[in-house]
Amino acid sequence: MEVKIMEGGPNDPACPLMVDSSQVTQISEGDERDVVQSLVEIIERIGSYGDYRRTQRKECFNLVRRMKLLAPLLEEVGEMERPLPEEAIACFCKLKKAFMSAKKLLRTCHDGSKIYLALESESVAGRFHSVNEKLNFALDDMPYELLGISDEVKEQVELMCLQLRRSKRRTDTQDIELAMDTMVVFSKKDDRNADSAILERLANKLELHTVPELRAESIVVRKLIKERSGQNSETTQQIIDLLNKFKKIAGIEENQGYGIDNVFLPKSLEKSPSLLIPNDFLCPITLEIMTDPVIIATGQTYERSSIQKWLESGHRTCPKTRLTLSHLSLAPNYALRNLISLWCEKYNVELPKKENTSLGSEGSSEHKEEISAVVRDLSSHLEAQRAAVIKIRLLSKENPDNRVLIAREGAIPHLIGLLSYPESKIQENAVTSLLNLSLDEGNKRLIAKAEAIPAIIEVLRRGSMEARENSAAALFSLSTVDENKVTIGSLNGIPPLVDLLREGTIRGKKDAATALFNLSLNQANKLRAVKTGAIPPLLQLLQDKNLGMVDEALSILSLLAMIPEGHGVIGQQSFIQTLVELIKEGTPKNKECAVALLLDLGLTNSFHILAALQFGVYEHLIELVQSGNNRAQRKASSLLQHMSKCEQVP
Repeated sequence: MEVKIMEGGPNDPACPLMVDSSQVTQISEGDERDVVQSLVEIIERIGSYGDYRRTQRKECFNLVRRMKLLAPLLEEVGEMERPLPEEAIACFCKLKKAFMSAKKLLRTCHDGSKIYLALESESVAGRFHSVNEKLNFALDDMPYELLGISDEVKEQVELMCLQLRRSKRRTDTQDIELAMDTMVVFSKKDDRNADSAILERLANKLELHTVPELRAESIVVRKLIKERSGQNSETTQQIIDLLNKFKKIAGIEENQGYGIDNVFLPKSLEKSPSLLIPNDFLCPITLEIMTDPVIIATGQTYERSSIQKWLESGHRTCPKTRLTLSHLSLAPNYALRNLISLWCEKYNVELPKKENTSLGSEGSSEHKEEISAVVRDLSSHLEAQRAAVIKIRLLSKENPDNRVLIAREGAIPHLIGLLSYPESKIQENAVTSLLNLSLDEGNKRLIAKAEAIPAIIEVLRRGSMEARENSAAALFSLSTVDENKVTIGSLNGIPPLVDLLREGTIRGKKDAATALFNLSLNQANKLRAVKTGAIPPLLQLLQDKNLGMVDEALSILSLLAMIPEGHGVIGQQSFIQTLVELIKEGTPKNKECAVALLLDLGLTNSFHILAALQFGVYEHLIELVQSGNNRAQRKASSLLQHMSKCEQVP
């Protein structure tokens, strides 16, 4: 009888975890060696994967490193001349099951959708925990003495087991900035410009800001949608929406009228989705089949209308290679056009009609002249300044290229000067224009270098409510650069943000909270926020459910709880009671954030655990372990384990 290595669960009779001695004795010696050899091959295979998606890179490298520590063990076993003991065969079968799960997980993190891996980071983290537990389970009963393994190899395997146990006890080390950005992107109901800063940061963090990266992600997402076959439609739609936003930021045209699963298909091909279009026939910008391909200075080929729009927007680089163009001439690619025509004729495909491209590049020069004229008016008489700052606010609102042109024309120092003008509307338009300009990464440093931050903070202190709100949003946008976090904190930018958090409108509170979260990623700013009194208004946000800012408040409080001054203020009795109420009645995300914060507080001071027990948290944690999301389950389990070490446990 042969033992089958399957992916079944522990209740599956064919699962290796259920191997008994009667089965083991009937395995041939060749089959024993095959199991060991397959483990060696898996280690070699995962070693060839190379890099992994940024969001899970650390976990992947840790897992691969641990698996490689087992290679000497497998080599020694493979060289043994005598048959393997029954106990060892059972352990190696369990180990193969763990290795298969690890291989599948690593493959997902190697070539899966970057957006999916960020959006489902908690679920993926749960899979890493599961793989580590399977590895630990397989190695716990390994009969080293019966195998005759050398002391050196045995010590190496024991080292790996120790690392696995430490990994099990360790709290999550997730990228809290990425988690917050993702939460804000999908929870904000108002689609304002400040969100663009978050989107650009997300795009950079996920490495989805160039045309080739976005094209590769589109292919992976299309495959993911096909595999899901309509399941988890809400998450799928979130992935599609975020991908389209990233494409818009990168200057890639959206495919109007059809979804991401048809991302490479013009309408003429919708009836033949299985038809594979050669990659060379697709425009790198629109990702659609080209009707009028042209060659630019770098030798790359694009659809004429697409590359013209790119150039008319002020770009002087190749979208694919990012190299500066030596000239802006477009040469028709007749050879490729003929190949596309022959292919379309062969497969009976009708090409879409050509767009009117008679405008040429004149629009670009006219646009630049308009911006130059408006910037000049910023230093003119008062009426011209009023009109100019409104115009710049509008020009910088939607078009990323305009932001670069406006800054290049020297608008930033003039806008900073208008921040001190006594007229409130001019202040509002000037600070909002700086907010819009700051969405460009290069402009962030230009604005800070021009010493705009003190003036923006002053508007945040004394301006109209709209000006204060947009000042807070501007500080958030600027604070995505680490050195600007330090500058804003040292220039006392945190106190007026706390004031806005306390007394602002709903929009103002959200802007202040987002900025405070970003600034509190800096260690010195955590202490500044606590001393300024940020904690009481954050606790108040937890009480007012109508604001819909519970998750944001808990995320900031989690950062402030990392320092002694923070958890000393946060861990008051009334707050512990609020956390318990959120664990009991909050949304799934509320519960997850609340139990994570309570665990952080409890690990610092067991008094907080005892207080939570008095408020009846125990039964709600049991329920969360059974029905919560992956991260909530893990946090609740860790909290229950910690409670068992305290003196008073129900």
